[in-house]
Amino acid sequence: MNVLVTGSAGFIGANLVLNLLEQDSPIDIVGLDSLNAYYDIRLKEYRLGLIDRCAAKHPESKYTFVKGNIADKALVNKLFAENRFDIVVNLAAQAGVRYSIENPDSYIESNIIGFYNILEACRQYPVKHLVYASSSSVYGGNTKMPFSTEDNVDHPVSLYAATKKSNELFAHCYSKLYDIPTTGLRFFTVYGPAGRPDMAYFSFTDKLIRGETIKIYNYGNCRRDFTYVDDIVAGIALVMKRAPQRKTGADGLPIAPYAIYNIGGGKPESLLDFVQILQEELLRTGLLPKDYDFEAHKQLVPMQAGDVPVTYADTSALERDFGFVPKKTLREGLASFAEWYQKFYKAASNNCS
Repeated sequence: MNVLVTGSAGFIGANLVLNLLEQDSPIDIVGLDSLNAYYDIRLKEYRLGLIDRCAAKHPESKYTFVKGNIADKALVNKLFAENRFDIVVNLAAQAGVRYSIENPDSYIESNIIGFYNILEACRQYPVKHLVYASSSSVYGGNTKMPFSTEDNVDHPVSLYAATKKSNELFAHCYSKLYDIPTTGLRFFTVYGPAGRPDMAYFSFTDKLIRGETIKIYNYGNCRRDFTYVDDIVAGIALVMKRAPQRKTGADGLPIAPYAIYNIGGGKPESLLDFVQILQEELLRTGLLPKDYDFEAHKQLVPMQAGDVPVTYADTSALERDFGFVPKKTLREGLASFAEWYQKFYKAASNNCS
């Protein structure tokens, strides 16, 4: 396979590249990432280092990293022209619900213009399959549980959600007009080692270690369908190798080879339970002292704009079509994160001393 992974220095993208090198060699992979400063660049450099070391163990494969932005149309077209990709996995995006309220321009650039550039390149230089990241946020304030891809998703509650819904609409249009097989994956609260620092599990850990107060929204009455990054990556790897079938309709025109799936843990967890497990793992790994006063560092606050009270993925279609079943429990996942955090920041501290 000749594969393009955009957002390859990101949390999910880097783990996908590692998975493909380990599981699918020989393979040719081009990783594209802008390495922007949305969060600590050291994490992105760390992930790229992991990929370089993994690629060195697989000389039968070819891995190339390109620093660049999917909003750069000329660069995107150049990569497609030179590499003639079989499969494209578009994970590059400006993420974050709350950030989109204050910084809308970056979402339009990356999630709208950037995704359009990818679609146009797939049209000009035909690919066998385009897989792209959507999000559970497209469900907005949906109260029907669990969230199904059959549900109406026309009422987003954040600009981020609206851009992800637009990706699905754009992809369907290009699938129908140009017979490009596309699959959108709605991710549900992805977490794990070397994840995004703006996610609750990571930011809570940072704050608790600094002795700061963590804010638990909706007075703790939120539930999230947490999905461990290895489960997400396993799902992507399954999906990317089997594109929606090209078919012709009664009118002689293509039936859009288009699909949407949820990828989630399939078990919404209370934020209060999540915080309890996290603090237990922080104690176990020695990141916090045994006598740490958690109650003094927790504050229950109202819901924030753009948030929703519950996310819950119906993943039955993904299980039916691909055999996908998430494996990691929340405690196992948070334990892995706490162990990674302790090693990563201890090493960083030692390097500075």
